[in-house]
Amino acid sequence: MYREFEETLKKWKNDGSKKPLMVLGARQIGKTYTITKFCQDNYSDFIYFNLEKDEWLKDIFEKTIDPKEILFNIEIRLEKKIDLEKTIFFFDEVQVSERFITSLKYFCEYPEKNNIICAGSLLGVKINRFNSSFPVGKVFIEKMYPLNFKEFLIATNHSNLLKEIELSYSLLKPMDNDLHEKALLLYKNYLIVGGLPEAVLNFINNNQDIMLFDRNIASSIVNMYINDMTKYTLSKNESIKIEKVYKSIPKHLAKENKKFQFKIVENDANKRKFASAIEWLMASQIILSCYLTNKIEIPLKTYIDEDYFKIYYSDVGILNSVSGILPKDIILNTNFMFKGAIAENYVACEFVNKNIPLIYWRSKADAKIDFLINNADGIIPIEVKTNDNNMSKRLRYYMEKYKPKYAIRISTKNFGFENNIKSIPLYAVFCINK
Repeated sequence: MYREFEETLKKWKNDGSKKPLMVLGARQIGKTYTITKFCQDNYSDFIYFNLEKDEWLKDIFEKTIDPKEILFNIEIRLEKKIDLEKTIFFFDEVQVSERFITSLKYFCEYPEKNNIICAGSLLGVKINRFNSSFPVGKVFIEKMYPLNFKEFLIATNHSNLLKEIELSYSLLKPMDNDLHEKALLLYKNYLIVGGLPEAVLNFINNNQDIMLFDRNIASSIVNMYINDMTKYTLSKNESIKIEKVYKSIPKHLAKENKKFQFKIVENDANKRKFASAIEWLMASQIILSCYLTNKIEIPLKTYIDEDYFKIYYSDVGILNSVSGILPKDIILNTNFMFKGAIAENYVACEFVNKNIPLIYWRSKADAKIDFLINNADGIIPIEVKTNDNNMSKRLRYYMEKYKPKYAIRISTKNFGFENNIKSIPLYAVFCINK
């Protein structure tokens, strides 16, 4: 299964740096598979360790963080001489060993060139709560997410359709109607399946018949996430708060004003009580946060209000599973209010996958813009719609007030450019970049 993250791994290798690569990402998004495939394809010798299972290795790091001693002990254990130049080490589930993470500084400074990749399901949480000295500047950190829609098209053998989408985007020229409808149907399938590799593989193995797709996959992975909340938290009380926040997300997205409100989590909730729970979820990468900006000025990030934010699930398939949305409601385009939340969550996932910061705008008069991006053309407003209706009053208000070079409307409408608005179909969001 092709992942664009492979290009990130290749860039790290080709840069020739001695810095180890640390990959952050939620459980079950394909980190181990993708990194293992890269290591096997690009190095003559590949050595894999899982620090959760390989207790003997974890013990070595507890005794020493000197690379020479560590490598010697590994050679003794494996009964082989290791050629560091030709060997790639992949250390998995490294969140269980703080000493291992500390040792990365010394591997970076080790005289001999060595190649190390490490990953962990809750590594972001571990870093946030690191008690020792984190090897700042000695490690490359990259984030990985579930499959985006482009990767879904490749996995489902629709590469030719993908090329047509990319061509129509570059020309802002409508696709043939039959291709447009086909792409919309695949987009709807993706909303149900999501981007978790196990779910995508199940969809493929069931002849891409959405009615045969096992919808229990997403719910079982959610249960894994909840188990992690118990396993990797400081106390039972903390895990309960994290679970409450996580399960409240659909209720927040169902509101017209999707701003996160603590009272929806619990009647007497407040920031002081639940801030650490939100931080845990963000660090684990199983949720995404979109912040309100107070000013339409560059750089946008400097004007965000950290007290005003929206929260999404990191996988749209999980949102539909947790919310109890039926496949027929998506495929038959049933008219229900929550459709807007689903589309918005989908766009958020696509943007994060492209490293586009999630930022939104809202006026005192209650006009709102779902997302803002800052590219070579300036600050561009983005409106997300679930149909092909014309521009909303809110987008018109923003354009008259701030006069952007153009706006983007993401909807079921075909490609086009009219009234200074780029029309981008929902299936082509992956084409939008910074």
